[in-house]
Amino acid sequence: MPKKVFICSDSTCDLGEELIRRYDVQILPLGVNLGEKLYTDGVDIDPDTIYSHYEQTGELPKTSAVNVDEFMTFFERYAKEDASVVVFTISSEMSSTFNNARLAAQEFEDVHVVDTRNLSTGGGLLVITAAEMAQEGRSAAEIAAACEKIAANVDASFVIDNLEYLHKGGRCTALAALGANLLKLKPCIMVRGGKMGVGKKYRGQFGAVLEKYVADMVGDGAGIRKDHIFVTHAGCDEAIVKQCVSQVKKLGVFKEIHVTRAGCTVSSHCGRNTLGVLFIRESAV
Repeated sequence: MPKKVFICSDSTCDLGEELIRRYDVQILPLGVNLGEKLYTDGVDIDPDTIYSHYEQTGELPKTSAVNVDEFMTFFERYAKEDASVVVFTISSEMSSTFNNARLAAQEFEDVHVVDTRNLSTGGGLLVITAAEMAQEGRSAAEIAAACEKIAANVDASFVIDNLEYLHKGGRCTALAALGANLLKLKPCIMVRGGKMGVGKKYRGQFGAVLEKYVADMVGDGAGIRKDHIFVTHAGCDEAIVKQCVSQVKKLGVFKEIHVTRAGCTVSSHCGRNTLGVLFIRESAV
């Protein structure tokens, strides 16, 4: 009888409760240091708490990786059931979570760690792909190997309304932030090679910019896998989210359009009013 395969991810996958339940994904939360207190991502802290704290104090949180001991404890649970595990982590270029998981996995026989080379639902797309493969009866080793190849095809990007959080977090200069605000520039942050970089800089009001951005990213849907596409946001106005979803839906080519709220990691780096469309291309760019 084949082993049961458990699909796991750190909390940066941003899948939301409904998809986590549907695909039976096991989540390992990152830590969030806010003020002098350590919280657990998605358990006792959420993005709105981060925004409120920043507005009151001007202080941003710091996220901390899942450590080796936490991974060891987690993997032991499944080893006792003689089960297989495939665990997905935020890009190794952005966090030590992957390396910690890899070190812990060396102590177990059938634990496979996948570096998503991504963040947020860019990684989440790989997680649900893995879960669907597990439902088809594929082994953990097969799933991990396939997802490592697919990772290069994930297209993840976000448009940021305001550079305040990136500036406060030391990720852009005061001059760049001031210039962007004066010119009403909205940068597109893209993930390439496991790292975040700046793509096209849009100009105008956020809603109009997002319409251009979605058109640029998705086009007519050609060359994109049609099973899943995400609209992921960090606390955007509901009308703006609906506008973007409607734009994607009008293409009439995607089987499922998922709307999810970004968790504490993306939110603490980019701030409120950040939105992205994320999907898997049929071949790498």
